Amino acid sequence: MTTTGTDTGNGGSSSSATDTDSPVPGPPTAAPPDPQGHPRRWAALLVLSSTLVAVTLDNSVLNTALPSLAEGLHASTADLQWITDAYTLVFAALLLLAGSLGARFGARRALLGGLAVFGAGSAVAALSSTATEVIAWRAVMGMGAAFVMPATLAIILRMFPVEERPKAFGVWSAAAGVGVLIGPVTGGALLAHFSWASAFWINVPLVLGAIVGIVRIVPPVPRQSTGRLDLPAAVLSVAALAVLVDAIIEAPERGWTAPVTLAELAAFAVLGAVFIGWELRRDEPMVRIPLFANRGFVVAAVSLGITFFVLFGTLFVLSQYFQLVHGYSPFKAGLGAMPFAFAMATMSALSALLTGRLGVRGMLTVGLGLIAAGLAVLALTTTPDTPFAAIAGEMALIGGGMGMMMAPAGMEVTASVPLRHTAMASALNSVVRELGGVLGIAVVGTVVSSYYRSTMADLHLSGPAEIAAHDLPGAHGVASQLPPDAAHRVTSAADRAFTTAMNHGALTAAVIAALGALLVALALPRRTNTKAATEAATARETNSSAGQAT
Repeated sequence: MTTTGTDTGNGGSSSSATDTDSPVPGPPTAAPPDPQGHPRRWAALLVLSSTLVAVTLDNSVLNTALPSLAEGLHASTADLQWITDAYTLVFAALLLLAGSLGARFGARRALLGGLAVFGAGSAVAALSSTATEVIAWRAVMGMGAAFVMPATLAIILRMFPVEERPKAFGVWSAAAGVGVLIGPVTGGALLAHFSWASAFWINVPLVLGAIVGIVRIVPPVPRQSTGRLDLPAAVLSVAALAVLVDAIIEAPERGWTAPVTLAELAAFAVLGAVFIGWELRRDEPMVRIPLFANRGFVVAAVSLGITFFVLFGTLFVLSQYFQLVHGYSPFKAGLGAMPFAFAMATMSALSALLTGRLGVRGMLTVGLGLIAAGLAVLALTTTPDTPFAAIAGEMALIGGGMGMMMAPAGMEVTASVPLRHTAMASALNSVVRELGGVLGIAVVGTVVSSYYRSTMADLHLSGPAEIAAHDLPGAHGVASQLPPDAAHRVTSAADRAFTTAMNHGALTAAVIAALGALLVALALPRRTNTKAATEAATARETNSSAGQAT
């Protein structure tokens, strides 16, 4: 009995004894007709990429709209935080369960259902009249999005043969990154003409277009046989990820050593241990725990987490720097992210070619090294008066490093498992990315906030001006109510303090990226592509199945 990841990866061979998938009812194109991949795979990839743009665009558009939301809904700072965090919390907590259900019912069905829920949640959120309603519907949007990202990866792996997957992942990674980075520009343009509700309405036509494209172009793919639904594992994974994400999100406000934060981290450790013990005893687990003994899988996943740590953490502080320190409008501040987007998209498109020359380990090492270098230069040279052109070069360096490594890292993660477990690997891929982004905002935000407050405390402000020592928006709000000379002193001091704090945050991220590059260089196996990993993983699965059968 023999089988390879190449044969099953594109659905061209269904006679393998280890292929336990059963076909989803649908047209004859439910699986590619030959080992070269589905004939519509490239057109389908563009449609799948558009779904990622729709989902990832939303959060960055919303960040630009938060001030308008605060004014239109009379939302407090805590309300605004939860409008952002409700989506992230539900999204991250449900990813593993969503990947498992997508494998059971079919990735294309999961994708269509997830998009429908996401779009409906966006529409109702736009019609909401209170912050509480928006928070609730943002949670619904997160639920829908949790089914989208694992499903797109699973479909790509089914449609493309092994040798074309690096190119496909390059396009997919570019779409995911560009969706995040063009959001501020889109949000600024919308808010120049419409209310905060436009930040949600923009999702509706994007989702409808994606659904039409999926129905017309994206083929159904074989449903994976997953045995009985592992309900205890699903409950444990959702609970564990929920308390972890909530602890990370709230730690900057509560404090990392606050009783509630420590209790949630302890709960995560207990739930995680129970989850691992349960999964190790299962014949068909939702998550294959032995996978984490695979160095390629773990190192590639960590490198992805670091990339999104840097991406979200850096954009979080740069947005405030552009809008408040430099005084840019939301639209102009959004344009400030374009060097990121252009460099990331360009290098993502070239990543397949470069991976053939440098290998996966070389790509990840160089990519993380460029990210660290760009962040270090940003941290050491930026002042309140630094021209945008100088910052744009550093942002392009960071974005180029991200574009180099996102596709090969994602390929390494999914290539570490046999085809029948790619939905699970895709979900883990998305979990790591999301947790990296949440940690980036939390950690970099905490570093920036701590240094800012420490620096401003030296000014010994009192009375209403004391608010200026809390955060940069508060400082500019206080200054608007002071006489011109006093206002200039407050804003100048606050801008200098924030820029210094931002530089400390960037330096922290640079150190983490450099450590990631060192980890990759030392621990990731040398390989020019991921085909060998796919075939080796499938061979291990075949041998394991044969051993169990005997």
